[in-house]
Amino acid sequence: MSGTGRTGDGHGRLGNALSSLAVAVGCVLFLGGFAWGAVVYKPYTVPTASMSPTVEAGDRVLAERIDGADVRRGDVVVFTEAVWGAQPMVKRVVGVGGDKVACCDARGRLTVNGQPVEEPYLHAQSPAGSQPGAPAAQQDFSAEVPKGQVFLLGDERSTSLDSRVHLEEPGQGSVPLSAVQARLDAVAWPSPGLVERPESFAGLPGGISAGGPLPFQLAAVGAGAALILGGAAAGSITARAAGRGRTGKPARVR
Repeated sequence: MSGTGRTGDGHGRLGNALSSLAVAVGCVLFLGGFAWGAVVYKPYTVPTASMSPTVEAGDRVLAERIDGADVRRGDVVVFTEAVWGAQPMVKRVVGVGGDKVACCDARGRLTVNGQPVEEPYLHAQSPAGSQPGAPAAQQDFSAEVPKGQVFLLGDERSTSLDSRVHLEEPGQGSVPLSAVQARLDAVAWPSPGLVERPESFAGLPGGISAGGPLPFQLAAVGAGAALILGGAAAGSITARAAGRGRTGKPARVR
């Protein structure tokens, strides 16, 4: 009689069960991460270079679907406004309802309610505390943002057609919150990376927005892929080991 057959089969069954469980959990995480992302995010192609260097013309970006009430200063948003051309545009929110936005102070900085704002995302601006760079706008301006609206500027201030172009219109160039469709969270292609929230707006009332769930979604997809591959590999090894055990000679009992 053999004393090894039953034990070997038991180990094989356990190995198969564990590998199958890993694959199943991996599929849930992998597909769930993609499904979660599809619900929360919408892809866009940036139409112009007005937001350079944060995002460039032709970049494929992921924008989190949000309600207008979730908009904060510093957010890079996608919006559609008939007066601006009735097509999706990408700009940065620098003022919300009730704010007075002006430029420029003695150091060439944008001010919001009289408070200067460092803008390290601009090409020409110097980091906080260093020597002042080029001004945040080529011409001085000021605007009061009506309630329920936002004031928008491009990061490429020398070429961006933004709220400054519409200062003489009702609302002084501001856009209704209802026009905002999404907030940029990341560049997907060609240079993947997250779009950071600028800390320079954090000291103003309302603060800055929290990051989106994209890192957790990517982690779920990555973990799912690892479990699927690991479980499949473990199942294959277990199957080969079980096959060798079945073809081997039984041990003798003395």
